[in-house]
Amino acid sequence: MPSVGLLILFAILGAFICAKTRSAAGAVVFSLVALVLFIGTPAGQSLPGAISTLMSTVDQATTPALSGTQDADAEGGPR
Repeated sequence: MPSVGLLILFAILGAFICAKTRSAAGAVVFSLVALVLFIGTPAGQSLPGAISTLMSTVDQATTPALSGTQDADAEGGPR
């Protein structure tokens, strides 16, 4: 599909137009279409893995704070 870049551009343009006209649902739909098209390209195939790694890192960093435990390695020692 050689014209996927043009489709992504039109989807982003559609999202921008919908956002300017304050049509939130249309902007979300166009943004999701652009995201799906981007993930389908070779450049975007690593995006789900990158998001998974980011969420895992955030989860590991916030779990001690949210559960009320202290991690000596993350805090630089006991308090």
